[in-house]
Amino acid sequence: MNAWEIRSDGGIDALVPVTREVPAPGPYDVIVRVRAVSLNYRDLLHVLGVVDQDRWPLVPCSDGAGEVVAVGPAVTRFKVGDLVAGTFFQRWPAGRITGEVMESALGGRLPGMLAEHVCLHEDGAVHVPPGWTAAQAATLPCAALTAWHALVAKGRLMAGETVLVLGTGGVSLFALQIAKMHGARVILTSSSDAKIARARALGADETINYRDTPDWDQAVLELTGGRGVDHVVEVGGSGTLAKSINATAYGGHVWLIGVLTGFENAIDPMPVLFKSVDVQGIYVGSREMFENMNAAFAANGLEPVIDRRFPLAEAREAFHCMQQAGHFGKIVIEL
Repeated sequence: MNAWEIRSDGGIDALVPVTREVPAPGPYDVIVRVRAVSLNYRDLLHVLGVVDQDRWPLVPCSDGAGEVVAVGPAVTRFKVGDLVAGTFFQRWPAGRITGEVMESALGGRLPGMLAEHVCLHEDGAVHVPPGWTAAQAATLPCAALTAWHALVAKGRLMAGETVLVLGTGGVSLFALQIAKMHGARVILTSSSDAKIARARALGADETINYRDTPDWDQAVLELTGGRGVDHVVEVGGSGTLAKSINATAYGGHVWLIGVLTGFENAIDPMPVLFKSVDVQGIYVGSREMFENMNAAFAANGLEPVIDRRFPLAEAREAFHCMQQAGHFGKIVIEL
């Protein structure tokens, strides 16, 4: 089978196409013929050599979907022909996250999905929502589930609450769609008027161009009558966190998800304390959350936003597209 490997810290252009043996299933494993993989910023960090160098050579990418082509003799959850998506963490069926869970991430501590065939434990896969394509399903394991975990599983989002969404990447657009599905008001920021127009078409109630309005936190306060928002889907990291906290209502929630602006900068703890803001780290989610989310998406007709599609042979180009940060929604590699 064909696959791609990270073998050095040479960056995107050092990704290596390889030929590997098709894996054989263990007793509780399923072999999936991967049909689509979606990219996350975390995958780019791996390719750039920022994390998990000790695992090279490594097949990257956590998110993929395809059909089951073989099952181990003890498998009960799937049969040959089922369309499935892998779970980001292979050992997180339910409950709280643990150190053991953290060691089971695809495309990091374990080989990833950027291969024509992968071996998954049956507990590390879910059925795809009815009628969905593999490309659509491949967008779900990280970006969609992270947004769902924050706003629904942990946040208990209610109709009438206000959600601030930063940017128009995969997590952010899923957060927008999930928030609207729950009857919430959404304020979205972007540096692009064209992306803002598309976000409004998806349901964003108010938008702020942060290049035109550098003090976007003040603009959020103005839009909320000085109160602030109930939830912030914080994907920026250290470069945006202080403003996100400032834009949050007393007793509100900042869901800390991404590091798009980097890892450094000291944060003043006093606004968190003074406003009783809940700052919660969110790292994807469990299989139970994934299955609950899929049921909700199917019932409400939610569809993911796919910006661009690339063939497997153009995996490097797909990662360059991710690095350029011009996409709206998800980038998908089809196999």
